[in-house]
Amino acid sequence: MNKVQLGSSDLHVTPICLGTMTFGEQVDETTAHSILDRSLERGVNFFDTAEMYSVPARAETFGATETILGNWFAKNPSARSKLVLATKVAGPSRGMPWIRNGSVDLTATDIVGACNDSLKRLKTDVIDLYQIHWPARHVPVFGMVYFDPQKDQAVTSIHHQLEALSGLVKAGKVRAIGLSNESPYGVHEFVRLAEQHGLPRVATVQNPYCLINRTVENGLDETMHRLGVSLLAYSPLGFGLLTGKYDATGISALEAPQGRMAKFDSMKKQRWGRTEALAAARRYNALALAHGLTPTQLALAFCYTKWQVASTIIGVTSVAQLDEDLNAFGTSLSPEVLTEIDKIRWEIRDPAL
Repeated sequence: MNKVQLGSSDLHVTPICLGTMTFGEQVDETTAHSILDRSLERGVNFFDTAEMYSVPARAETFGATETILGNWFAKNPSARSKLVLATKVAGPSRGMPWIRNGSVDLTATDIVGACNDSLKRLKTDVIDLYQIHWPARHVPVFGMVYFDPQKDQAVTSIHHQLEALSGLVKAGKVRAIGLSNESPYGVHEFVRLAEQHGLPRVATVQNPYCLINRTVENGLDETMHRLGVSLLAYSPLGFGLLTGKYDATGISALEAPQGRMAKFDSMKKQRWGRTEALAAARRYNALALAHGLTPTQLALAFCYTKWQVASTIIGVTSVAQLDEDLNAFGTSLSPEVLTEIDKIRWEIRDPAL
């Protein structure tokens, strides 16, 4: 796989990134280390995690994924220099009181403290890409549809957050910075303020992008293209809905035992658990089979080949799943298939937004 540059940073990564949020909940440490070994063996040089992982988020597993990665680095010291390591500082607690005592803000002090804690858990001296997991200001994310000005409240400004991130870069603890679950306004404001005040420029935005959630294409893609910011696409398989694993038994398939949507009640209440999202996924899965592809191949090829995407973040629970996802790289979608994809989207839009 050829490397791609992230924004205007000096980070060059593979177009596939290993997401690790299953480590510490669905995936035990031994299996996680096997997945990390295999990823490195197959040439993936980009790993992504977060302080709040694993998912579903619980107080008991806060930081668990970073700890598992840190233990792997301790066992494989030569691996660290071969990899681009990304992690995230959680935004306001969003109902998770174990994150900074339930703070409704993300202050400069919070950012610095969280970075130092992540460095310790990861057993590394530097984080290559440090991202704000979601904004401190009110933004309609994680299934919310509308921006509501009445939900705005006083929080730390983007400028002050950038100054904190700049301090981490100057201290050599962070190489580049990024955002996640951001809006076009947020991306533009981070870039504008960085340029105005000589602060680090965001290199990336990590947002959901898949067949059942293409909201990136509703303006964020133009913003990122014109500002030179790279998209890291997460949930390319729609939390498993686009693998076909929930297709067999009707709408109650979300009760099937195979995946996160069945195992964790909290997942069923999220955007990926909507009946409309499952119905839409089945349309795309049927399209894949009709054209001689597996649903996984169709969904991943869609992300792997889109001009908007710099790197696609895949999350797996086994080495076999990892190999399946990596083997899908290089799959091409015919003009006929792409036309059918857009026809379905025109009918159902983005049910898992």
